[in-house]
Amino acid sequence: MSGFILKIIFFFNYYVLFYFIILNGIYFLMTILSFFTIRRYMNEYRMIKHRRVFHSSFYHPITVIAPAYNEESAIVESVKSMLQLNYPEFEIIVVNDGSSDRTLEILKEGYKLRKSLLPYQKLIPCKDIKGIYASKDYPNLVVVDKINGGKADALNAGINVAKYPLVSSIDSDSLLEPDAMLKLVRPFLDNKKTIAVGGIVRIANNCKIVAGKMVEVKLSTKWLPKFQIVEYLRAFLFGRVGLDALNSLLIISGAFGLFKKAAIVENGGYLIDSVGEDMELIIRMHRHMREKNKPYRVTFVPEPVCWTEVPETLKVLGRQRNRWHRGLIDSLWIHKKMLLNPRYGIVGLFAMPFFFFFEMLGPIVELLGYIVVPLSLYFHVINVQFAVLFFFVAFVFGIVLSLSSLVLEELSFRRYPKYSQVLQLFVFAVLENFGYRQLHAWWRFKGIIDFFKGSKQWGKMEKKGFETNV
Repeated sequence: MSGFILKIIFFFNYYVLFYFIILNGIYFLMTILSFFTIRRYMNEYRMIKHRRVFHSSFYHPITVIAPAYNEESAIVESVKSMLQLNYPEFEIIVVNDGSSDRTLEILKEGYKLRKSLLPYQKLIPCKDIKGIYASKDYPNLVVVDKINGGKADALNAGINVAKYPLVSSIDSDSLLEPDAMLKLVRPFLDNKKTIAVGGIVRIANNCKIVAGKMVEVKLSTKWLPKFQIVEYLRAFLFGRVGLDALNSLLIISGAFGLFKKAAIVENGGYLIDSVGEDMELIIRMHRHMREKNKPYRVTFVPEPVCWTEVPETLKVLGRQRNRWHRGLIDSLWIHKKMLLNPRYGIVGLFAMPFFFFFEMLGPIVELLGYIVVPLSLYFHVINVQFAVLFFFVAFVFGIVLSLSSLVLEELSFRRYPKYSQVLQLFVFAVLENFGYRQLHAWWRFKGIIDFFKGSKQWGKMEKKGFETNV
């Protein structure tokens, strides 16, 4: 091996080490910020304050929009949970996006739907609406049947039909806790400049659900959902809370968010040809508001919960993570003008570079690091001390961050009440760094390749539906 190549490999080792140090340093900063942010939230915004919404004439009515495509297994329980929301005034709009299964028929049977002449204005382009249905038993339930156009198009159709100033986008296979909207709406009442708020998404696999309500939180008997629980806690409790504390929130999960309808309409609605429509809309909102010099707030609330089913097989999970990463790249590419651009403030100078260099390019550096560092040690390009330092930064620090998320969960929300559940999650927080994390990096790396191949596929998401009891 030539001296020139050895020098390149030598410097690449230091680059990878430096990369992990910077990345974990940012994560550590966000963990500290998240701890103080959540503790402050727990002290200031407990349930007694949320209930004041009922006694206030300043509350905002809400439209909950749930796009549905082939969701016959979970749609009834999901709609039940939405109809039981503890909120003064709301409507539920389920958008059947040209399902090929019995989603629409099941909704008609379960909720006694009949054709309605409900007027609506096409504020945002969307595929043709074939019919609108109202429920005989539930006057605040509306079902929109439309030609298939994808999730973003279904959301745009729901926004067109929505009659209230705040709209919430949730996945139709998800369950909302009854007080979720009371908590999620609070930032709109506290700050009139708020245009978007995100809530936390938790994993419902194997949980006990009765009549559309979560009555017992249990862990899945399968190992893959347990890894995802740790992953979700880390992503939401210190990832998004930390980014919110830095005014750098670029993602509000498509599974659970609340928006000003006027702000979505002003920005032209969801982008229909993107597989990352939720992130792209938030970045576009940041961009639009800063270009127009309008004061605004995009924020995250860590307590309101939306429960969802996650993949239980590697094949389906790999498809999902591949799509998520393609959506990330697509969103950043569309708004690349914002990268390192001081015109966009901290969003352009911190948030965009963070997601570009660490989240988007991360899988490439991470996978090469796992290969190059051991080979460099074998060929004596680096010494044992360097390899140990790399292992500590890449693995031990990752374990500490995952464990910190679980500690934060236990100190604040305690959704997993049994010590045996917490102990299992602590074990999986350690184990995920040895195999699952590397597999996740591989899926994201494949997402990069597929993006440059021009793939726009969502991939089939196989779901078995919630385990329910009537």
